Amino acid sequence: MSITSRTILARVNRLPRISGARRAVWVYVRSAPGTYVWLAVLFFTTVALHHMSPEFEQEFLRQRSTNLHELSRHPVRVLIASAMWIDGGYWLPYAVLYSVFHAQAERWLGTLRWLVVVVAAHVLATLISEGALLKAIRDGMAPKSAVNTLDVGVSYALAGVVAVLVYRIPSPWRYLYLAVVFAVYTVPLAAGPTFTDFGHFVAVLIGLACFPLVRGRVTVRP
Repeated sequence: MSITSRTILARVNRLPRISGARRAVWVYVRSAPGTYVWLAVLFFTTVALHHMSPEFEQEFLRQRSTNLHELSRHPVRVLIASAMWIDGGYWLPYAVLYSVFHAQAERWLGTLRWLVVVVAAHVLATLISEGALLKAIRDGMAPKSAVNTLDVGVSYALAGVVAVLVYRIPSPWRYLYLAVVFAVYTVPLAAGPTFTDFGHFVAVLIGLACFPLVRGRVTVRP
């Protein structure tokens, strides 16, 4: 048997395994439709950002930002639009994070309950953090120009979902997971707090407050 024929035979023998892996991926994606539709939207919007000039991109995102100026004029529009763009233009890390956290939460809670957690974390954390920023501006602790701060992205929703997954993990691992979550989101807040760090912390608390939505859902067994 020649080297070429051996190579071909090896590849043929791998086909069932490759097909099985693709099928498993497809089944996983179908089990969390909301997560992957959202991720697909983020992919296309990220590609669109890469085709914009830096100056145009900043102005474009600012008009879709949940800053104080835009929230006072178009609150509903910017709350929705801000969750469809990633500031920074790196999509792949979000694909991993969505698969690890959002997909697991959606499969566990169901699409509707998962969406309630997402919306609650994104909207409430945004409004509370921007309210804190407004008070800081009025008290002279932040510049007036902060009303136009660029604030788009999906991190508040992600923080809320990361937190609600605490209830999916059985004891005693649940407390270790919770400690890690608090460490990740409180260290930046303590080190050099920004309104975004405060919003992340608030989103974690909102995710934990969604406990009523997880009643009747089974935790993962060790």
